[in-house]
Amino acid sequence: MNGEAYSELKKKLGEKITLVAVSKTKTVEDILALYELGQRDFGENYVQELIDKHAQLPEDIRWHFIGHLQSNKVKHIISFVYLIHGVDSLKLLQDINRRAEQAGRVVDVLLQVHIGREETKFGFDAGELRKMLFMVKQSPGGWANVRIRGLMGMASNTEDPEIVTSEFRGLKALLDQWFPSDGILSMGMSGDYQLAVKEGSTMVRIGSLLFGKRG
Repeated sequence: MNGEAYSELKKKLGEKITLVAVSKTKTVEDILALYELGQRDFGENYVQELIDKHAQLPEDIRWHFIGHLQSNKVKHIISFVYLIHGVDSLKLLQDINRRAEQAGRVVDVLLQVHIGREETKFGFDAGELRKMLFMVKQSPGGWANVRIRGLMGMASNTEDPEIVTSEFRGLKALLDQWFPSDGILSMGMSGDYQLAVKEGSTMVRIGSLLFGKRG
């Protein structure tokens, strides 16, 4: 863990942008080292890994689930997860709402928008996002245990900054359309967070810059 790298990154991001430290595959000791520097928001991609780490680490950590969440796994994290970033289907939102009600919680989520060129990535397109949000707004009482806080997206895996900037700009436009005042915009990772911040990101997901390259 490089404390100087962490401090420098926090300084660059400032007070208004939330840093989510992507701690997947990292040890409890790695996470604790960053925790001791003041970091509280950590992001995990795998349910079982998140469960194991939650049981071993301080209770005031804010756990973000940033991977592709399967509906049948929601029940395992619903009692403690802070923010679910990748809600990409009506069924998943329904399951989160139902499990949150059973747990006596209101759970914050972000809707994932497909902005990249890779077909393998998940998320709504603009039309599907519109349908989803209209559906929720038409029956607010039916969604009492889930709170849609904003949007999340992953840009194309490309070295061309113009493509990435365009994708981020499009996602910010959707955020402004549907969450004009205080929406969360989770976009930007280690390789493109600076472009994301420039285009209006409010939350970045950083792993390798903090923990080093995997493998």
